[in-house]
Amino acid sequence: MSDLERTWPGGSQRRPSRSDTGWSVRAPLAAWLRYEGAASTGLRVLDVGCGSKPYYPFFAGAAEYVGVDVVESASADLVGPVEALPVDDDSFDVVLCTQVLEHVDDPAQAVRELQRMTKPGGRVLASTHGVQVFHPNPNDYWRWTQTGLQRLFDSNATWSSVDVQPGAGTAAGLAMLVARFVHLLAKRANVTAAARPVVAGLNAAAAALDARVPMLREPVPGALFANFHVTAVKAQ
Repeated sequence: MSDLERTWPGGSQRRPSRSDTGWSVRAPLAAWLRYEGAASTGLRVLDVGCGSKPYYPFFAGAAEYVGVDVVESASADLVGPVEALPVDDDSFDVVLCTQVLEHVDDPAQAVRELQRMTKPGGRVLASTHGVQVFHPNPNDYWRWTQTGLQRLFDSNATWSSVDVQPGAGTAAGLAMLVARFVHLLAKRANVTAAARPVVAGLNAAAAALDARVPMLREPVPGALFANFHVTAVKAQ
């Protein structure tokens, strides 16, 4: 691990603890973006809804890494909503949009904007929830299925390819929901620390079960996925 990754803000998102109730979302997302970041050396990267830019260390080899958010902050280089960003057409090789689409007013327009800013042949890397507890930040509007996300991207922009994959399997999705409520009950009873080993055990057992049973990772009827990763490549 580099010094940058150790010291940069957002370590709990890059290296989530197994006792984190969001581990089933955060750990697969971090692994995916670490892989994508290694393929982005020398490219221009835009982080939409950047927050504290927690994934910047994965893309440290990029020629440029620009963060944009809906509110002004020390981390945001640009300010604007995802539906109308102050960015030129065809200007970035990689456009990140992690855990943002569930909060936007108009997901279809957001997808059009993500495509507009991406260079021909470049890729959009987006993640968003399948199932999740209500979490307004400041608003929380949308949840998707794998086919719903495919349609959202296919219907609102021209791509050479769109690939939608669950971040983790059905056991992880169920474990995440149970872990959330275990943590909530423990918090209300003022015994939050007691929930940590229970949450860690749930996450570990779910990951092992998903790895053992391939069908739990497939979008079959009855599947329950916590998060999806979308790779959309802009047509040349």
